[in-house]
Amino acid sequence: MDDDQPSCLHIAMYPWFAYGHLSPFLSLSNKLAERGHRISFLLPDKTQSKLDLLNFHPNLIEFIPLILPAIEGLPPGSETTAEIPVELHHLLMAAMDATKPQVKTALSRLKPDYIFYDFTHWLPRMASKFCVKSVHYCTTSMAAISYLLVPVTNKIEKGIDTQITEDEWMQQPPGFPPSSIRLHRHEAKAMNFITYRDYGNISFHERLNLSFKNADALSFRSSRKLEGRFVDFIGDRYGKQVLLSGPLLPKPPSFKLEKKWDKWLNQFEPRSVIFCSFGSECHMEKDQFQELLLGFELTDMPFFLALKTPLGALTMDEALPRGYKERIEDRGMLENGWVQQQLIIAHPSVGCFVSHCGLSSVTETLVNNPQLVLLPNAGDQYIIARLLAEDLKVGVEVEKREDNGWFTKESICKAIFTVMDDDNEIGKVVRENRLKMKELLVRDGFEDDYITDFIEQLRDVDEDPFRD
Repeated sequence: MDDDQPSCLHIAMYPWFAYGHLSPFLSLSNKLAERGHRISFLLPDKTQSKLDLLNFHPNLIEFIPLILPAIEGLPPGSETTAEIPVELHHLLMAAMDATKPQVKTALSRLKPDYIFYDFTHWLPRMASKFCVKSVHYCTTSMAAISYLLVPVTNKIEKGIDTQITEDEWMQQPPGFPPSSIRLHRHEAKAMNFITYRDYGNISFHERLNLSFKNADALSFRSSRKLEGRFVDFIGDRYGKQVLLSGPLLPKPPSFKLEKKWDKWLNQFEPRSVIFCSFGSECHMEKDQFQELLLGFELTDMPFFLALKTPLGALTMDEALPRGYKERIEDRGMLENGWVQQQLIIAHPSVGCFVSHCGLSSVTETLVNNPQLVLLPNAGDQYIIARLLAEDLKVGVEVEKREDNGWFTKESICKAIFTVMDDDNEIGKVVRENRLKMKELLVRDGFEDDYITDFIEQLRDVDEDPFRD
């Protein structure tokens, strides 16, 4: 290597065992490996086979399998959140914490320059003993961290042991950048459960707060164009350098859309199909599930739904409204399992994507053509929906009742027509902004510039807080 060229880095990755975290960490690993950097990726043993196809640089990205210790109450063999209900996530977190000895052994053997992590708040102290710099890589938006984590951090630091009230959740934190983002009443009611629930012998937000505070640097999969106003707010609040990797745009898959789905979608006119998917962990209540389906029926448009069997039903057929299959037979597709979401979003016939506002799903949509209808389900999704619908105006959020979050079939139908009706004034603004956003994100050099800057800033990360 030329003496003037900077040396290649060795970076370890240790994300939370959820595909919504594993996948972005692997995407970042691929981007870094493209530049010749070496990656050691720690993950659950059996989960490796499910990510092998997404490792585009196996010569530089090495998977380091970990064996999860048995935890009472956690079903044997469970390795990711996709395999267990949300009520058991804290047990999976406890199992992840119990991999400490394996992680310590790996760090001792690998001796990486950096380790990227998210929920394992104990990792920075361990890493510092091996002179490894720790970087908290956050897979959600900076807006969500600014709104949802900072208020809890403030109370923790002041030694206040009281929970945040609903009214407090509905107010922006002091110093919050100019924004329309606010929680609704029903969302505020849900936040205290999310915030103070046990997450491996420590509350969720205390774990996250420590993960931020203990890191040598903070990093996000975002860009200044999308969320630049939150960079200084977060950096000042935690006294850390903030690195942006860019949004990590998905690569086109090397495989094709399954024939049965491609054949079905090809029946319809370009941009005429509604697609809806809420990810692997969203299980709706049966009554809201039925209302959602009736909303799609009300549009009189073709639709493709990839949803989980709702709570309160043993099978998908049992959960359907009476006579539903017969009424939508010629224009409705309902899948209960995994689908090739990225390829479906990119199909010419898909004109609208109804999303739960997971950041990966949103990013996939922004670089394609479908319009966005936003139906957040929990936590950071509420903030991402406000960011997209109210601040950036690149999507339309489904209206819900303020007190209980109930949406109707009419509100589903209304949101879809808003983004797809050429004569709708709100829809015109959204479609124009969507096009501008897509042009920015897919512009030559946009992502490469972010990765270049990211690596340069990574080399300049300050010493960690535990080192003498």
